[in-house]
Amino acid sequence: MRKNWIAYPYVVWMVIFTIIPLGLIFYYSFIVKDDSGLHFTFAHLQRVFEPLYLIVLLRSVKLAVISTLICLILGYPMAMILAERQLSRKSILVVLFVIPMWMNFLARTYAWMTLLEKKGLIASILTSIGLPALNILYTENAVMLGMVYNFLPFMVLPIYSVLSKIDKSVIEAAEDLGGTPYITFKRIIFPKSLPGVMSGIAMVFMPAVTTFVISRLLGGGQYTLIGNLIEQQFLTTRDWGFGSSLSFVLMVVILLSMGIMSKYEKESEDGGLW
Repeated sequence: MRKNWIAYPYVVWMVIFTIIPLGLIFYYSFIVKDDSGLHFTFAHLQRVFEPLYLIVLLRSVKLAVISTLICLILGYPMAMILAERQLSRKSILVVLFVIPMWMNFLARTYAWMTLLEKKGLIASILTSIGLPALNILYTENAVMLGMVYNFLPFMVLPIYSVLSKIDKSVIEAAEDLGGTPYITFKRIIFPKSLPGVMSGIAMVFMPAVTTFVISRLLGGGQYTLIGNLIEQQFLTTRDWGFGSSLSFVLMVVILLSMGIMSKYEKESEDGGLW
């Protein structure tokens, strides 16, 4: 009974902040009200698949996938470095890596606007050494840069957590048996780190595909993503039905991607990929 009582606050939290919002999304996505009453409809959902909005959805998924891959390429080596037991002052490096996450998300994005503007710090350094100024603000590259900077820790930390728990004696045994660093990484380190890799991919892809602050500020409103479109429907045009349908489709995309990653993670744990 005591355990049941402890679970009640969590159940109430889930009902208020998860089940009810999801129910409202389903309601506004498929229900329309007119003079004759409430009617079930697919009209809002059909609008989502119009070419104009499909382009926005595909652009959002493309930028999220590219940003996730860049975070993986940059984050995995960093996680391996942090996971080294011989690394001195490792805890300090981890804290320094996490410190930017303590800052406000909006403040970090505004900081990149200052750095990337025509007369910003980066442009001034490049021109001072005789190189052309880097003018990428309000471009697609600036949006990807903002995503990578803001979400890179979400890739590094799960991988670091898994790598730091790998039994070093297994790696030493592989080396004693003549395994090269590449073979050791391919057969032991990477397969054992796949749970962290999958968690990192999910933790980066989900906020990247739904973000609207980064694209609005660093993209200058020229690169509308699905998050911006949903925000506009709820706050500007007040079309809650269409906004809910966009949210519904986005949830389906995220759930499908998570399902695919979970499948590959399970196969890797069973040895199916290796």
